[in-house]
Amino acid sequence: MKYLILLLVVLAAVWFWRKGRDAGAPRAKPAKKAPPPLPQDMVQCPVCHVHLPRADALPGPDGQLYCCVEHRSRKD
Repeated sequence: MKYLILLLVVLAAVWFWRKGRDAGAPRAKPAKKAPPPLPQDMVQCPVCHVHLPRADALPGPDGQLYCCVEHRSRKD
């Protein structure tokens, strides 16, 4: 029983010591999170039907938008 009381006293002393040490330290401000990206217009490749952002699409000679050079140069 005396070891249990001794353990509780030691744990309480460590807890108070850590609490006092943390109170004197300046707190770091949490880092600001970057805002989520804005939604983008999505287009569909006429060859493979994959959807991709308009900014990543490649314009073809026929005015359609393609996902890659191979699909843009492909002749059906």
